[in-house]
Amino acid sequence: MRVNRNSRARSRAAVGLSALALAAGATTAAGPAVAQPRSAPAPAPDCSAAYRIEQKLSTGTTWRMCWHYESEAGLVLEDISYQPPGEAQPIKILNTAKLAQIHVPYDDGSVEYNDLTGAGFGQGLVDMTPAECPGGAIKTVKVPDAWDPQHANVKGLCTTTRSRGHAYRMEADTGNKVFQKQGKDLLIYTVNKVGWYEYITEWRFQDDGTLNMNVGATGSLSPGDYDAGDGRGWPLGKGAKDYATSHSHNIFWRLNFGLDGSSKTKVEQYDSVVSPPARGQEAPSNKTTVTKVGKELAGDAKNMRWWRIVSNSGKNKDNHARSYEIVPGATTKYPGRPFTKHDVYFTEYNKCEQFSSDNLPNCGAGHGKSVDKWIDGQTLTHPVVWVNSGFHHIARDEDQQPMPVHWQGFSLAPRDVTAMNPLTPAELADQNGNVESR
Repeated sequence: MRVNRNSRARSRAAVGLSALALAAGATTAAGPAVAQPRSAPAPAPDCSAAYRIEQKLSTGTTWRMCWHYESEAGLVLEDISYQPPGEAQPIKILNTAKLAQIHVPYDDGSVEYNDLTGAGFGQGLVDMTPAECPGGAIKTVKVPDAWDPQHANVKGLCTTTRSRGHAYRMEADTGNKVFQKQGKDLLIYTVNKVGWYEYITEWRFQDDGTLNMNVGATGSLSPGDYDAGDGRGWPLGKGAKDYATSHSHNIFWRLNFGLDGSSKTKVEQYDSVVSPPARGQEAPSNKTTVTKVGKELAGDAKNMRWWRIVSNSGKNKDNHARSYEIVPGATTKYPGRPFTKHDVYFTEYNKCEQFSSDNLPNCGAGHGKSVDKWIDGQTLTHPVVWVNSGFHHIARDEDQQPMPVHWQGFSLAPRDVTAMNPLTPAELADQNGNVESR
């Protein structure tokens, strides 16, 4: 909401968007593009210029996508493709990517919120000043079915570029030459106000093909929450009079992959087991196994476990299947609700399954309201990925005032999308595979 409230109770005012329109993904731009034939290159983003983002970074990589804005979920990115130097065509990665929920339960058990569907996240888009979008451009967003129709148009979407430091560094085998490159990223972000919190939803697209999804919480601690006299809170201010109530932020993303223009992707899980040194060996051994995930799965992150989404139709120049690896960020898993007990979910695509909790009301009789209810043994032919990142917020003196941003999120790392490092310098372009055996 745009106006701060003096208690933790946030407005639950009804959104004027009909359930039918929301299920269809009501937008201010074109809907998701239809998956292309398996042999086709990634198509140009299917949207008008106002809703198209195309950025060629100084290192030569181009990112392309469309965007639209939904009444509850906020910013949605579509038709995301990546074209690094040396690739003649864009490489399609995602059909759609968006937030799927921000679930906020309080430690004292008094309340919990679904900030996207129950507390006005999408309606809380705020104007940004040029200083908040350094070197970039701020696009105007029309908020669908705005609670405040007089202020439906918000200067709320920043697109800019940013340096991230070394993309790589390597000394040459001979002489004193150093190969190094400074990496560049495309950043896309919005700020949405919910009660006293302000959420920065950031999408970062690196020139090496990595995607980073992060949400940063900032703003203010609610003054109505200095009431944790039950021993669960943390004292702030002078002495031990005001106790801020602790709470969790469980943030979900929904990813609908379209690798190489096809939604028919595969899921694989990798696990490694380290064993003590065998007789005659100097070191422990490590065996990695792959499990084909053929049916819906609620997955738990473990040491030396990871997942990748694999293209059914596209290969790189080394004839290896393209894929993207899910790289979790720091997380605190919240065990209080079934849908927050797992780190990642793989479900078969269902248009009506849009939010990880408090889902759309019109999905049919008996259809579960949260992502954990959708793991029912279906075969995965068009998998949708739901990623859960948790943060347990125990307030500290430094959280006032204003509160420093605390970030949570994850990354998608390219695995065999290109045959070599896409930023490889020309002098090293022939060093693919075991060059010593040639």
